[in-house]
Amino acid sequence: MYNVADKVVILTGGVSREEIALDPLTRKIYLELPEPSLEDNRADVDRLAAALEKLLGPVVVPLAAMRRIPTVLRDADWRVTVTVGAGAPGVWNLVDVEPGDTVKRHYGLAVDIGTTTVVVYLVNMHDGRIMGTAADYNGQVGLGEDILTRIYLAGTPGGLEQLQRAILDTLNGLIRRLTGEHGLAGREISAVAVGANSTMVHLFLGLDPSRICMAPYIPVVNNPGLIPAGQLRLEINPLAPVYCLPSVGSYVGGDVIAGVLASGLHQQPELSLFVDIGTNGEIILGNRDWLVGCAGAAGPALEGGVAECGMRAEPGAIDSVSIDPESGKVRYTTIGGAPPMGICGSGLVDCLAELLLVGIVDRAGRFKDGRREFVVVPASESATGKDIVVTQVDINNLMRTKGAVNAALELLLESVGCDLSDISRFYAAGAFGQYLHLESAITIGLYPDLPRDKMVRLGNASGEGARLVLLSNRKRAEAEAIARNITYFELNANQVFMNKFIGSKFLPHTNLDYYPTVKAKLIERGLVEG
Repeated sequence: MYNVADKVVILTGGVSREEIALDPLTRKIYLELPEPSLEDNRADVDRLAAALEKLLGPVVVPLAAMRRIPTVLRDADWRVTVTVGAGAPGVWNLVDVEPGDTVKRHYGLAVDIGTTTVVVYLVNMHDGRIMGTAADYNGQVGLGEDILTRIYLAGTPGGLEQLQRAILDTLNGLIRRLTGEHGLAGREISAVAVGANSTMVHLFLGLDPSRICMAPYIPVVNNPGLIPAGQLRLEINPLAPVYCLPSVGSYVGGDVIAGVLASGLHQQPELSLFVDIGTNGEIILGNRDWLVGCAGAAGPALEGGVAECGMRAEPGAIDSVSIDPESGKVRYTTIGGAPPMGICGSGLVDCLAELLLVGIVDRAGRFKDGRREFVVVPASESATGKDIVVTQVDINNLMRTKGAVNAALELLLESVGCDLSDISRFYAAGAFGQYLHLESAITIGLYPDLPRDKMVRLGNASGEGARLVLLSNRKRAEAEAIARNITYFELNANQVFMNKFIGSKFLPHTNLDYYPTVKAKLIERGLVEG
């Protein structure tokens, strides 16, 4: 990304350039006001508002800002910088008044609130640059590893307040870290854009999420709009607008809308597929003319606490596995090169793919020799002093995950009368999609068997989509249009999906012809007949 005058050029979906005008959630305007006199004795707030309205149109000045204005105007010799943010249609809200010309000190936050990890980007809204990044585990993890546990806790006395406090403590800690590193006052942060799934948005805003997981799966709100930061107790300018990207429903949240926005697939004539496998497995299919989407509980098998030796992707986690077909020797790598302590999602996917390709498990995901586990790292090599294993139960869970993704994709394709061969580009979003080995994901059927040059890793698309919305009101309108235009398929009560799910738990798929490159490998190794 680089700055071009008042425009920023971005990489859309990592493949094409798009130039966007800088039009951030807040604007900063330098004013030199005439001093009051007997001939011009307007009130201080009226004087300031009149100058702004000549440039912008109607401006609302909140009471908290009114209290500051007289002192700031006089201390600054009537030369001030005013920060305003969008309010009701055609109306601006005054956010701050600062002495002197601070137009170039214009800062905002793009935030990705994940179920497990929170990432905050400090963005210079004057030129679009990312100045710094900070990440930490979501403080809610200590209250519940998975979303359903947190939804249940939110329904208990004091539970919702406890969960909201946990995420705010995490965010405020990251904000303090970033502002400290860059010599900023928290008050200088004048806007926030958030990408998060529907449940995380509810918990962040202190809204009851209980109906998200009960038929007919109704959230409190899909598009919360702009909320002053002070109402959320964020340690930034209390009048700064906080914008959560809109959701489509309970299971296709603002993180997915952010990802679609970042990919640019909604602007392309070709058919594209977007997949984000995290706590849920979310899939969007479409192009500039139409979009369909669905989601299912695909992610739990890939979360740290589900596999017997599972752990989060942190130092000591096995993140890649290969098995020599001749000797059976296991090779692995760990994050940070640390002694192995457990295995994370990408390591699990690698391991299952290798077990299939060397003939240790069959296409139903069962160990051929009746064993109950496979030793990836013997106790003598592990940091825990215990074998690090992948069990039959772990494989069964992973089979359900990949089966859900298979079934959802098949349902979407059938619903719009398309085939896999019609897909021109495949976007893998999220941290899992960034580090997962594509060949392993294709081998087990988690990802479709498409030409590899059609496959794009988006990385943290939720955070990037939030940055785009932070920097461009046009992108914010685009995000809302994306959410409105997605036709959402509810899978929880869909019998067609359930039938496909039951029949999809084979490696890589019931129909091997859907996976020609995997079929060729299996034939080459004598594991299936040609």
